[in-house]
Amino acid sequence: MAYSTIQYDVDEQIATLTMNRPHRLNAFTYEMGDEMIAALDEADADDTVRAIIITGSKPAFCAGADLSTGTETFNMVAQTQDDGTFDASDPKWRDRGGLLNLRIWNTLKPVIGAINGAAVGIGATMILPMDIRLASMDAKFAYPFAKRGIVWDGCASWFLPRVVGISTAMDWGLTGRTFSAAEAFESGLVARVVPAEDLMSEARDRARMIAERCAPVSVAMMRRMAWRMQGAAHPMEAHRVETQGILHAGMGADAKEGVMSFLEKRAPDFPMTVSQDLPPWHPWWDEAEDEYESS
Repeated sequence: MAYSTIQYDVDEQIATLTMNRPHRLNAFTYEMGDEMIAALDEADADDTVRAIIITGSKPAFCAGADLSTGTETFNMVAQTQDDGTFDASDPKWRDRGGLLNLRIWNTLKPVIGAINGAAVGIGATMILPMDIRLASMDAKFAYPFAKRGIVWDGCASWFLPRVVGISTAMDWGLTGRTFSAAEAFESGLVARVVPAEDLMSEARDRARMIAERCAPVSVAMMRRMAWRMQGAAHPMEAHRVETQGILHAGMGADAKEGVMSFLEKRAPDFPMTVSQDLPPWHPWWDEAEDEYESS
């Protein structure tokens, strides 16, 4: 698929999705959101892809929503309404940042954020459902929604308190202040901060560890288990799903290969694929999600 606001490349089993509007500091548009979702669909459907890196064209990661439409930037109704009616329950009004972040959350491949510069607004919320977040020393972050007279986007009111805790989330959200990569690291928003020139090599190193050493079906299951358990009411829920996972995986070809490659001191060659070999109980959380979307 041809893209106009992003670049999408696959190399060494790693897909790299680069937001590519450098003249606007990679400011987010509806078209960019649609293209990012399409690229994630493409990566999920490609069994050669074992990990995904999301970054931005220099000098920014994503400077937030494109404000070029001025005072009507956030007025979706004014931008798209053409028949004189407004029904807030119509799916067409759903937050585009939320649609993107739900798609990142639902991906079957691990997502690594390589935050190479300013990450503001949707640029700072889209990183929240990513599995591993790395930042350059030049990166800066802000959740300025209240300063723009709007509210959280990208499901941030669910993700951010789970990632950094409610107190830090409230500090950043209610003040809208800009904070450094060092503060992001200290608060657990990012896993590591590295010099700008080392960021992509660090991200690719993490991606290669996954691509070359880990079973893709195991990775797909584990990332979904961990994210879904953020809302579980009791550890018994984790025990139940992990029990099913261990039972199914233990009977599979990947478990045999994992053991034999270790005993034979060689690199593993896992035969199972995400497109074909996810276990039959895998959709248990998707049914719950469908219920939320239909209510």
